[in-house]
Amino acid sequence: CNLQPKDAAKMPESAWKLLFYSLSWSYGAYLLFCTDYPFFHDPPSVFYDWKQGMEVPTDIAIAYLLQCSFYGHSLYATAYMDTWRKDSVVMLLHHVVTLTLIASSYAFSRGVLRESRGDLLGTESRGLGVGSPRSRALGFWFRLYWFPLKVLYATCHSSLQSVPNIPFYFFFNALLLVLTLMNIYWFLYIVLFVAKVLLGQMQEVNDVREYDVEESR
Repeated sequence: CNLQPKDAAKMPESAWKLLFYSLSWSYGAYLLFCTDYPFFHDPPSVFYDWKQGMEVPTDIAIAYLLQCSFYGHSLYATAYMDTWRKDSVVMLLHHVVTLTLIASSYAFSRGVLRESRGDLLGTESRGLGVGSPRSRALGFWFRLYWFPLKVLYATCHSSLQSVPNIPFYFFFNALLLVLTLMNIYWFLYIVLFVAKVLLGQMQEVNDVREYDVEESR
């Protein structure tokens, strides 16, 4: 394939993420569009008839298991296996916050929307700073448009209308807002990438999150 040594070293990481995101994206799309769950078109419905300790449907529980397993592994992989990048510390924080959200929402049976939108709205998150223009455009659309429109609106506003005394309201929404700030942080890498291309400072497509050779010396 005539890959450079640097690119060849990143190949296993990229191949694994492509496989997992493709499978989890497909399962998320199945849950949202091929079942009776109205979460995508009617996000506030997540909180209709909500009660603490309610049973989590098996297909949703499978999504929880897959996501918890992935982000648990990603914590270790980001710290010890993946290429260290300028945003790796933020990525570690992202994994901790996401894992906390998923585990806590399962424990309190209130996070079906957060989990169901999982990789359907988040599959392209790793492409926010790199990849094709299509990947970056989808990353912006999913993370900075649909995420606030459908997830934050439902958890910050609609949840109080359906369940006025819903527990851990500030805890969950604080974590979701932290994720939003991270999404904005990664979007700035897109802006930096575009700026470098327009100013002629980049002759080939590179990951702007990676350290330059000169910086690493």
